[in-house]
Amino acid sequence: MARYQITIAYDGSNFFGSQRQAKSRTVQSQLERALKRLGWQGKSVALAGRTDTGVHATGQVAAFDYEWNHSPDELLTAINGNLPDDIVVEAIKLVHDEFHPRFDALSRRYCYRLFCQPRRKPFRERYVWRVWPALDEVALHHTASLFLGQHDFSAFGSATNPGNNTIRTITRSCWQLSGDEWMFEVEADGFLYRMVRKLVHVQVAVAQGRLSAQVIANALAGIKNEIPAGLAPAKGLTLVEVTYPVV
Repeated sequence: MARYQITIAYDGSNFFGSQRQAKSRTVQSQLERALKRLGWQGKSVALAGRTDTGVHATGQVAAFDYEWNHSPDELLTAINGNLPDDIVVEAIKLVHDEFHPRFDALSRRYCYRLFCQPRRKPFRERYVWRVWPALDEVALHHTASLFLGQHDFSAFGSATNPGNNTIRTITRSCWQLSGDEWMFEVEADGFLYRMVRKLVHVQVAVAQGRLSAQVIANALAGIKNEIPAGLAPAKGLTLVEVTYPVV
């Protein structure tokens, strides 16, 4: 018996999130189904974090215990042979018996993609949020910089369990422009429920002149004010990487 760590990628469009649900198609349920076809008798696969319905991943991490008498690469091939087309195992390795993909993680990195066009683009909008009017570049960069450092992000997300800590440290928060497409990269020691989509939503509001950046600064400073309701659509969000201590 050994513990395996795998890195998986998936198109979240047809998944009801990553965590197992009784009657819904999820990433965890598909992964566990594939393993059971190989004779795995474990109870559950552990994931590094939860992604919502419609959110994608290129670097989700999972772990499971399995008695496998061949090489890890052969196990990777065998799992992929039993997975549907919208999910794949990209990497696999043996880890120590106490490894946990969620609790051992040092940071998580997400990216969010959007583009600015006045008319819909059906072939792009499956994975990218279309916004209009166009965004003010200076305002976008300035607002992203406000999130850097340690703050109480309770105004921008909710804890998994009521009463849990809502303080997080963001080490990367920046936008990059390519043509008409913007990509927001954010990395932190952890994220609240729906936090990244909220961060994107308020930044777009500022960059379109519908919200003052001072409202965001006040919220991060603990000054109560009205953060507008709403979230950026799930389709633009991807979990890119989960980092761990070097062993």
